[in-house]
Amino acid sequence: DAGARSPAAVTAPPPAPSATRSTPAPDPTPTPTPTPSASEEGERRTPTPPVAPPVSASRPPAPPGTPTASTAPPAPAPMLREGAQGEKVRELQARLRQAGHFDLNPTGYYGPVTTASVSAFQKRRGLTADGQVTRATWNDLTARTRTPTRAELYPPTTRPIADPDPRCLKGRALCISKESRTLAWMIDGKIVSAMDVRFGSELTPTREGEFGVTFKSRDHHSTLYDTPMPYAMFFSGGQAVHYSADFAANGYNGASHGCVNVRDREKIAALFEQVRVGEKVIVY
Repeated sequence: DAGARSPAAVTAPPPAPSATRSTPAPDPTPTPTPTPSASEEGERRTPTPPVAPPVSASRPPAPPGTPTASTAPPAPAPMLREGAQGEKVRELQARLRQAGHFDLNPTGYYGPVTTASVSAFQKRRGLTADGQVTRATWNDLTARTRTPTRAELYPPTTRPIADPDPRCLKGRALCISKESRTLAWMIDGKIVSAMDVRFGSELTPTREGEFGVTFKSRDHHSTLYDTPMPYAMFFSGGQAVHYSADFAANGYNGASHGCVNVRDREKIAALFEQVRVGEKVIVY
């Protein structure tokens, strides 16, 4: 114990090493370098920081969340998918119709029916059947179809027009088919114009038979249902052929209260100018 040593022991010279001393002789190697200070230690040793391996000096570090080289690249965005509209969609529908996967006429709007048609084509061709038009889907479809004609791209109705009822073949008649959901304005058996139509629900069905136009009202407003009925041509009590903004917006997802709804405002406006009171209305 250092605290038990006498003063003489402190000042006396240390005894010479003895051969019988149990303490090993000093190593002939040079005396070890004293432990360096903190600043010296920093120059001698570079501790490994607990971070990712350093990036190349020629490239700045990537921000957090950036995909690494091993991350698979994202799938390319589809060319067309549900909600799209325009000429490319119209061509798609015409080509799908040629291929037997679209039983309507082109509308230019990519809705649920078009999605289902694309999916059916993809499944048949062994492609990913997600209902979206990828480059692979488009190439496969165009390789098996021809360029649509203008008549195929712009038919008068979205649905093929049904064979006219025999009562429509003479004189002037509004020929309205519930089966095809189309209205054909016919003069002496020839179709002058045609348009899509919608009918009443099961609770308020559109009456069938042969009628005549009783009166016309360009800016009619229903007092019974408090709704506008532009270009109304009445043919059976309160039932009329007229433009429907709801049909234009929602298609066949809805129904009328018994009237014959038309969704093409320009066509019904032109028809309204041609039809006269007393002319035939055939609903079949």
